[in-house]
Amino acid sequence: YGVVLAAIQAQKETTTKEEYIGFIKKAIKELSATRPTAVNLFWALNRMEEKLNSIKKLPEIKIKEELLKEANKIYDEDIECNKNIGKYGNEVVPEGARILTHCNAGALATAGYGTALGVIRYAHRQGKNIHVYADETRPLLQGSRLTAWELVKEGIPGTLITDNMAAYAMKLGMIDMVIFGADRIALNGDVANKIGTYSISVLAKEHKIPVYAAAPLSTIDINILDGAQIPIEQRDKGEVREIFGIRIAPEEIDTFNPAFDVTPNSYITGIITEVGILRPPYNLSIPKAFKINKNSSIYQSD
Repeated sequence: YGVVLAAIQAQKETTTKEEYIGFIKKAIKELSATRPTAVNLFWALNRMEEKLNSIKKLPEIKIKEELLKEANKIYDEDIECNKNIGKYGNEVVPEGARILTHCNAGALATAGYGTALGVIRYAHRQGKNIHVYADETRPLLQGSRLTAWELVKEGIPGTLITDNMAAYAMKLGMIDMVIFGADRIALNGDVANKIGTYSISVLAKEHKIPVYAAAPLSTIDINILDGAQIPIEQRDKGEVREIFGIRIAPEEIDTFNPAFDVTPNSYITGIITEVGILRPPYNLSIPKAFKINKNSSIYQSD
């Protein structure tokens, strides 16, 4: 929808068709630069740019209309995709499961249903007596601000914990499984997700707890062989010194603030996608999933 807004703004700020198209393409480039780790963003923007290239000879008003149609199509496809992720993920969620999730991969992070939280949502709506443990997810607290809010709104039983409580909760037998989303997945199954995901995955393996990443195939970057090649966004150092604008540490202290980390595939029990649950070895199951989905726009975009 950012591309659609750019098309609307371009009508006000440009005088020629060439300038109009250039304005939109510049906006696409700027949007691409906002999140270097999340591959879904590039996929959606590439799709919008391909649409723009195919209709650039149309009148400007028609270009805007066609871009809006394409954006709506992506939106609808994402909802359907997430529901399928929820359906397949439900297969590995036992009755009474106590699930730990990290960051937010729900309706607020997608078109409106969720990936990791979509699995949880689906299981809850199927009547499974689940309980969700959401960690707060420092430094920006997406778990407490977003996931906890979604759980309350959906009526899903949940408990908020701080990030450093996860290991103890596992040791006490409070956690049966871990489900989180993903920002980019390499061809070998290494998963880049919100910082702290790696820690949780290591802890879960130590306690023999299954770990699932829930993500659409568009999150899998088949051009990246392993997690070492995934670019990691470095965020403002001040975010670690502050909570909601209130400083909690000396201004002079240096900080380290990567937005994401990479969990090696050896810690991932399965990757829940819209075509099913992918299992190790991922270098075989991932290409197979793309072949199954070869008629989709996701496959064609590659």
